[in-house]
Order: sequence, then structure tokens, then C-alpha cells
Amino acid sequence: MNIFFVSSEAYPFSKTGGLADMAYFLPKSLKMLGHDVKVITPYYEQIKSYSRDMTFLGKKTIHINHETWMFNYYEMNYEGISYIFVQNMMFFEREHFYGYDDDMIRFAAFDYAVLELFSLIDSYPSLLHINDWQTGMIPYLLDEIYRSKNEKYFAIHTLLTIHNLQYQGSFNKDLYGYFSEYFDYTYIHFDSINFLKAGIERATKINTVSPTYKDQILTQTYGFTLDGILNKRKDDLYGILNGIDEKIFNPQTDPLIKINYQIKNAVSSKKIIKKQILEKFNLNTDTSIPLIIYIGRLADQKGIELILNSIQDCLDFTVGNFILLGSGNPKYEDRIKYLSHFNPSRVASYIGFNEALAHELYAAADLFLMPSIFEPCGLGQMIAMRYGTLPIVRETGGLKDTVIPYNKYTRGGTGFSFIHPTNYDFKQQIFAAIDLYINNKLDFNYLVRQAMRQDFGVKRMAIAYESIYKKILGA
Repeated sequence: MNIFFVSSEAYPFSKTGGLADMAYFLPKSLKMLGHDVKVITPYYEQIKSYSRDMTFLGKKTIHINHETWMFNYYEMNYEGISYIFVQNMMFFEREHFYGYDDDMIRFAAFDYAVLELFSLIDSYPSLLHINDWQTGMIPYLLDEIYRSKNEKYFAIHTLLTIHNLQYQGSFNKDLYGYFSEYFDYTYIHFDSINFLKAGIERATKINTVSPTYKDQILTQTYGFTLDGILNKRKDDLYGILNGIDEKIFNPQTDPLIKINYQIKNAVSSKKIIKKQILEKFNLNTDTSIPLIIYIGRLADQKGIELILNSIQDCLDFTVGNFILLGSGNPKYEDRIKYLSHFNPSRVASYIGFNEALAHELYAAADLFLMPSIFEPCGLGQMIAMRYGTLPIVRETGGLKDTVIPYNKYTRGGTGFSFIHPTNYDFKQQIFAAIDLYINNKLDFNYLVRQAMRQDFGVKRMAIAYESIYKKILGA
């Protein structure tokens, strides 16, 4: 299959979250299955550092809504995958990727530029795999403008992957002239232009990044007002669990951790790494008590309020050291700094993101907190299990699909979970996990080994996407 993977960010060139990781993992895995895959992404400011390795493909000029947009296209081979960068200095070469007043025009321009690329290089995909709201207008533009331009566009099918339904690309309806001469309710939702709604309406098929999240977004609670149109297209909606690159996240070979280990020596090796981390952060160095970590965005969705409300009680009524790594909402950053300042021997923090430190923490920790209010998939819990760190999660979205709750009667499980997003329910699981660690090391270590045996690899994910591609193309 000839597949073009379109993403507003792609690791290692640009990244704010899991979308960038998928734009790196999935194309590589699909190529290993024998498919021709290209990745299309904007040429952001920070990508200039790779310019010497790029080849100029050509340029396109587009006239839209009485405006003239010019795009340059550059290609680069990275780890066997062709990356094509769409350059427009005015739209993309800025300090941040998102969050500007003209984001609608910026990503409308990107969507047009993607469709213009095919005629420039005379290569038309059999399948266009688009991701999230930033690419959501592509199926509409394909239907309404490009299919009539060139018969080769008629053969293009689309798959829309929804990584997080909360972010929809909603903008002032008066800007409709960028898409059509006349007002079209395909892209209008609650009196606003909605990129994601347009994609849901017009994509050949749609998928979410976990099976449970696929079911949840069909409800009012998790549908973020798009549950109606999603239910209309539920026969074309699939749930595919995300995966992680097991070559990158492999404690046996990871160059970012000081001691490599595998299942048979994980417990002893992790204790040594834990002592090093405790010393690094000037925490209590008693390795007989658990190290509990959080790594991720400091956002409401991630259940940060639950974590911060629970830590003080954990400090008062049980044992355990905490390290929190992440950035986001300033109010959460300030509360974390406060906790670490007044509990210097038991709480430490790193505000920001540090890839090497994240790997060290996954390897050192005993427990990983991820009490998300909703979670389309989540990669943190998968990485944690890969490193023998047991997750404590809320049973929602991909967390429910990946973490098997501990059963004290069968000794089964790969972590701990709770249903209701309350401080009480979350703390109960933290207390239970700490109690198991302190008083029943046999069962705790058994869970560690079971967690490390789980298969969350990208090959499994790629095979699932290949299956959907075949359905789309009628194979």
C-alpha cells in the first residue's frame, strides 16, 4: 500500500505529546510490514537544524479567499522513512506549534498544502492517514475541491485517527470562505467552524487510540458534544490500542539508564537505580519504602488534582517517596513546588520535561500514578510496566485496556485501578499498593514480572492499522 501519514507534529522533529510519537513509531512499523509510507508535517522553526539533510522537492502557490499562499516542500530520509516538510515561514516558523489567533488559517493552509503535494511530486496515495483536528479538513477539501481537479484524487481514501476528542479545532464561522464559496454545515458545529467534525463527517473510516475510548466517545459524558455525529458514523468507527517502541523503551538495552536489566533481575537492579535517584534528588534513601512517580502533562485531564490532593495524606498516614516530573498549568506547577519545598526528604519535582530523566525514573520507581479523568490511550502506563513499575490508574479509556488490576486471590494483575475519580478511591489504591510493597513483597514482585511480560509493541499496533487499511481499500 502507498500510505501518506499526515501529522501536525512528528518525533524527533517536533513534539508536544503522544501524536508525535505515533508519527514516528507507526510509519516505521508499517514499512517493516512491506508498505510504502511517507510522513507529511509542517516545517517548524526548530526543524531548520535538519535543513542540510533535506532535498528541495518544489513549490506550490495557492489562491484561497483572495489570499495567495506559497509553500516549499522538502524531503528527508530519517531511519528509512521519507519525511516531507511543508514550509511557509509566515504560518509555521514560530516559537510554538499551536495557540495563535490565526491557527485556523495556519492549519487550513497546511491541509491545502498536503493535497497540493501529490500533483507536485506526481505520487498519489492509496490511503491518506490523517490525525486530529489539525488535519481534519483534508477529507472535506478532497471531496469538494480536489476530486474534480484530477481523476487521480478519486482513488484516495482517508482514515482519521482521533487522539483526543477534547481538542476539535473550533473557530469563527465567518471564516468559512477559506473552505467553500457557500456556507456548508459539514464543518459547522454549534455555530462555529469545527475541523474535527468535518473530518468525522467525511473521512472514509475513523478510529480512536484505544477500544474503550472508542466506546466512551459515543456517550455524552466523553463525546464533548460530537457524540451525535460519532454515533451516526459508529459503523465506521474503530478502536486501536496505541503501542510503544520496544527498542527505545527497553530496560535491557536502554542507554539512558545506568544499570540495564531484564525480568529475572529486575527487582534487585531497580533497587540500586532507586537508591541513585533518591540520592540525586536528596530524598530519604531508604530503599525498603516505595518510590512513587508521576511523569506527564500537568493538566486537569491527567487527574493532577487527584494526585496533589492525595499526596499530603500519603505523607501523613503511610510511607513512600514521591517524584513528579512535568509541566503545564502554572497553578499545578506552583502546588508541586510547594509540596516539595515543605517535604524535602520525601517529595521532589522537576518542572519541565527531560527525556533521560524520565527513563531513569521509570527504571527506579516502584509505582506510577496516572489517575486520568479521561484517557484516549496513554503511553506512560505502558512504559512504566515495561520497566517493571506498577501503574495506579483510573479505569478509563486506554488505561482500562492496558492495566489488569491486582487480584489478591489469584495473584493476577499488572497494576492497581479504581473507577470513580474521587480522592478517597484514588488514595485507597495508593495505600493498597504501598501495603503490598511493604508487607507482601512476594506478590508485589510477581506483579512486576507480569507487567514486564505485557506486549505493547508497535508491531501489534501496525498490524491492527494494516487490517483497517485493507478494509478501507476493499482488500
